[in-house]
Amino acid sequence: MADNPSHRVKLYALNENKQWDYLGSGNVTSVPSESQGVFLVVRSESSDSQILESEVLPDTPYQKQKDTLIVWSEAENHGMALSFRDSEGCHETWEAICRVQGKDPSVNVTQDLLDDLEEEIDETLETEDLDELPNCELSKLKQIANLVTSAFNSPLRRRRLALVLENETYIKKLLQLLQSCENVGYTEGLYHLHTIIKGIFFLDKTALLEILFSDECIMSVIGCLEYDPALDQPKKHREFLTQNANFKEVIPITTCKLRQRIHQTYRVQYIQDILLPTPSVLEENCLTALKTFIFLNKMEIIHMLQSDDKFLPQIFEQLKDKTIDNDKRHELLFFLKEFGAFAQILKPRSKDALFKTLTQMGILPTIKVIMSLDDFQIKSSAIDIFAYLVEHSPSVIREFILEEDQQNEKGSLLINLVIKQMICDTDPEQAGALHIMGLLRFILDPDNMIAMPQKCERSKFLNFFYKQCMHNIIVPLWATTSEDTFEEDHILGDDINNKYCLHDYQTAQLLGIILELLTFCVQHHTYYIKYYILRKDLLRNVLILMKSRHTFLVLCALRLMRRIIGLKDEVYNRYIIKGNLFEPVVNAFLTNGTRYNMLNSAVIELFEYIREENIKSLLAHVVEKFYKTLEWIEYVQTFKNLKIKYEQEKERKSQKSLNSLQNSKMLLSRARDLEKNEVSCKEDKENIEEGESGMKPLESDFQDDCDTSMETEKTTENEDKVNLPKRTSSGDLKFTYAHSSGDANGTDNPMRLVDYSDDEEEEDKEDETALRKRPHLNP
Repeated sequence: MADNPSHRVKLYALNENKQWDYLGSGNVTSVPSESQGVFLVVRSESSDSQILESEVLPDTPYQKQKDTLIVWSEAENHGMALSFRDSEGCHETWEAICRVQGKDPSVNVTQDLLDDLEEEIDETLETEDLDELPNCELSKLKQIANLVTSAFNSPLRRRRLALVLENETYIKKLLQLLQSCENVGYTEGLYHLHTIIKGIFFLDKTALLEILFSDECIMSVIGCLEYDPALDQPKKHREFLTQNANFKEVIPITTCKLRQRIHQTYRVQYIQDILLPTPSVLEENCLTALKTFIFLNKMEIIHMLQSDDKFLPQIFEQLKDKTIDNDKRHELLFFLKEFGAFAQILKPRSKDALFKTLTQMGILPTIKVIMSLDDFQIKSSAIDIFAYLVEHSPSVIREFILEEDQQNEKGSLLINLVIKQMICDTDPEQAGALHIMGLLRFILDPDNMIAMPQKCERSKFLNFFYKQCMHNIIVPLWATTSEDTFEEDHILGDDINNKYCLHDYQTAQLLGIILELLTFCVQHHTYYIKYYILRKDLLRNVLILMKSRHTFLVLCALRLMRRIIGLKDEVYNRYIIKGNLFEPVVNAFLTNGTRYNMLNSAVIELFEYIREENIKSLLAHVVEKFYKTLEWIEYVQTFKNLKIKYEQEKERKSQKSLNSLQNSKMLLSRARDLEKNEVSCKEDKENIEEGESGMKPLESDFQDDCDTSMETEKTTENEDKVNLPKRTSSGDLKFTYAHSSGDANGTDNPMRLVDYSDDEEEEDKEDETALRKRPHLNP
């Protein structure tokens, strides 16, 4: 063998799963056999042991590919492959094979090879440079970084690199080079380490993350990520995590595993949020393994805390203790807030179980105690925790509030404490108030009440809310728009004085939020809010806000009125007409002038809606009261069309009245004729009775005439469908009308002289009612 040339190769074998396994690197030699054949012998490069001895047989199919690869199949599903470093070695070995099989070396195939072998080996060769990674040395860092970067050229290379890196010792040896680079000031090496570690993250393999996030490695990983080549100076993340981000145990944690998981999760979350770039739209599915790792860690933390019988109850007890200092209370609330944020990732069933446990432990009474304190920031944190509970199960919140009400805790109801937090928000943009308004809407939403155990609970809660809470919500509105003293006791007490100003921006923001909530109530609680608006004359106060310098507040007030008019409720319509509540709307419209803006469009849409829906009472009121003021507006036809609609309605009513008068006269005339006939018939009958003894021969003739007369009257009665008037006890005549079968079914009525359209039916009924109420006629 010493005389035969050897060539460096990599050896592969096809396994049972039809995948190529890398068997190692070595040197191949063509060794003659006793039968004048040839053996292909490969000895390992590292151990000098023989890793292949394969005899070249005449009937074995061989194939040469790409000038550096020889593939053959010794048996079914038993393929072998030699990958040569250079083409010269491949050519010499190929000549030895062709001599044995009697083939011309210029051919590339001695016999047909299985197609699977050709396809699979091509894929394997694509990753052959990743089979053996360079040694973890400072001088090899650039080569390793290039290999990691090139692995993202194809999914196959990424999978192969991840598989190779699962060897724990390799990653740990890489991370040890961080200290070496920092000690010698090897900046290029530090940049290469950043590229390598970042690339390992984007391989998206959980097994690799388990290595990177181990207690032994995680701080070194953070250290490598500090040296981003895009930055002028490295960031000191390790210093921040070890010196500034101190972990405080608000309640002593006795489980070492729980403490370790909390530390690990915090640091991993820091890596995701701070050190790794935000994925673009095209990369949104990247780093899924990292997200899953954090998710599973949080799940484990929640379950460990939930199963601890002492940890959470101790937190609630300390939060309810009014003697603890605010710093400690802040820490407890922050922990509970983070715990609630963790809980959002749970599946519905697990989340239900968790919140049920928290409710049983007394989280709502705890929040109530916190909301009764004077520290605004502490109460804001409590609201964040309250929000998690509301969004998960508003029915539980309603149930708790009703239980409070039954216990006669009128002055300190949780819901009123939440409302007080809303109307006392110190933020100029009222972000907290807006958040609380959203929570109140969620609690008051009828769609969230459908699942309540008893149907009466829905009305029970709304009755309670409008009796015990709504007046607290409108306190700022009343204080801003009314000079009268607020009649009901409210949560602000004497603090209401000089607290709100109509033109103040912060007040305007708060009032806009309150009006949004009232608009929601008008839409969803029609019956309950109606009584409240009418009893307190609330809409009048709201429309005073039309004078505000803040257009958004003017629009909020207008939106509420539009929602009320949209109900098409005549009780509301009469209230608006009687209070002349269109006047502030028209004034704001005129003040706005000809500017084409949202206010202009909103007012025009309001009047257009009244015209299109033909809300007769409001249409007549607007035209009669304001048309002369608005008739100059011609850039839209809204007001002219209102006037036209009004005139048409007026003309129709006039014609209607005339027809009704004619009908009344005709009916009265017919009634008098019938009365005269009845009196005449009665007198004739009396005369006949007086002279009956002396006029016997005429009896039969008179009877025939009387029968004929009665038949005539019956015929007339059937034709006119009018019963004879009946005398009442007072001597008056009472008219009753017999309706035909067609009339009963809603078809033509023979008494109607004019066929009115459907929209006049209601007024017809009113006219008939008025006719029936006329004074009775005396005979």
